[in-house]
Amino acid sequence: MVRLSRFTRQARVCLVAASCVIATAPSRADDTSAWQSVKRAGVHRCGAAVAPPYVMRDPKTGEYSGFFSELCRNFGQNVLRVKVEFVDTTWDNIVAGLQSDKWDMSLALNDTPEREKAISFSAPATDYNVSLVYNKNNPKIPKDAHTLAEVDKLGVTIAVMSGTAQDKAISGAIKQAQIMRLPGIDETRLALMSKRAELLADANITNMLLTEAHPEWAVAIQPNPPLA
Repeated sequence: MVRLSRFTRQARVCLVAASCVIATAPSRADDTSAWQSVKRAGVHRCGAAVAPPYVMRDPKTGEYSGFFSELCRNFGQNVLRVKVEFVDTTWDNIVAGLQSDKWDMSLALNDTPEREKAISFSAPATDYNVSLVYNKNNPKIPKDAHTLAEVDKLGVTIAVMSGTAQDKAISGAIKQAQIMRLPGIDETRLALMSKRAELLADANITNMLLTEAHPEWAVAIQPNPPLA
């Protein structure tokens, strides 16, 4: 179990608790002086990879919003009482950047045994599982599909953001379908909409935004048993 500093214990009061989390380098979670260093620097750096609605970035202003953006902002402003700075990153680099001290916290990471070997995690802030969105007019996907077995077929391509928890989840579960790994959410959605991919694997809440925006064609599969 990670030993929490006084500041991290205060943060737990602010953060709530449950599987997507905020992550820190091990030394920062274990050593109160590390948070004191952040206070002395006067800046709390939040490593952010886009994943709506958890982490969102306005392309015009560069401003960050979303559930985990607010958690990191509140921790910096209300617990550490310093300026908050968001650092753009990708899901492939969000752990490495934390380890190399490019930022103090990584946002919206899932707690996995492999990641726990390299970084430390806060109390969980929300539940998480993976869904799959497809075009209901696509003849390759059975109507009312609800299991992976129904879509894990040769000739089916699943788009996913590279380096994410959903990438790991489907990589361990998919046996026949092709996985198309792309750098960001815009690329994965474009792959689905342009029919380069039959399905899009993403966090269930993120995919819910997509299906609600496009009810005329977008349908979500909630695998049973759940992924992730």
